[in-house]
Amino acid sequence: MAESVDTAPSPSEEEREPLDQGLSTYVYGIVPEDVQVSDDARGVGTPPAPVRLVRYGEIGALVSEVAIDRPLGTPDDLVAHQQLLDATAAEVPVLPLRFGAVLANREAVVDELLGPHHDEFAAALGELEGRAEFVVKGRYDERAVLMEVLNENVEAAQLRDEIRGKPEAATREARIRLGEVINQAVSAKREADTQAVLDRLTPLSVFTVIRDPSHERDAVHLALLVENERQDELRAAVEEYSRLWAGRIELSLRGPLAPFDFVVSGGEVG
Repeated sequence: MAESVDTAPSPSEEEREPLDQGLSTYVYGIVPEDVQVSDDARGVGTPPAPVRLVRYGEIGALVSEVAIDRPLGTPDDLVAHQQLLDATAAEVPVLPLRFGAVLANREAVVDELLGPHHDEFAAALGELEGRAEFVVKGRYDERAVLMEVLNENVEAAQLRDEIRGKPEAATREARIRLGEVINQAVSAKREADTQAVLDRLTPLSVFTVIRDPSHERDAVHLALLVENERQDELRAAVEEYSRLWAGRIELSLRGPLAPFDFVVSGGEVG
């Protein structure tokens, strides 16, 4: 949605536009000032609002107008926010605002956001130049991982045999214990499998983050900040593990994405 061509209006031109008192300005993220926003870029709202760029110095803010009285944060808004930033990250460095920010108008974007934080935002964008986030996620095949646990864990196998064919009420304690043993075993497998992928992918990454599991069958969940020229190596390495774990773990790779996992408060990257 963006390319490094400087043809968009300057802040002073935009600030001279009449301001609709029923509108405020929604900010998606920060980009270099030489970015051109495509005419068809759209953001939050019903209908989706056109996205524009407010510039200040070496940086700019991706913005759109929203109605002051319109509730924000709907599922559609969150999707639109993420999609715009991911599309931007595929082409240029971007500092994403996780939930967006709403300011009074475009002048306020300069006075309250871009101006006070210009140098730190510019430095962070420099660190992100030529890099993007990727997310690796793996989920266990339930039957496959359960069979692994039962084959490897003597206590789990004994408990399974103990409760087999017996009423639930009569084996309540054994069933509870079996659940605990299985959960502990899966957690240990998750840690080992995550470490294996981490060892393989860390040399291809600038930074890595281990994400918390979002599902009991999650096997691997990593975010990686990767140099653009190493993206093919990353894809090949993930495909290597997909083949290795076929039938056991379903592995996926998403990206390039906006670097939410690597931009912290104040615009620092790490």
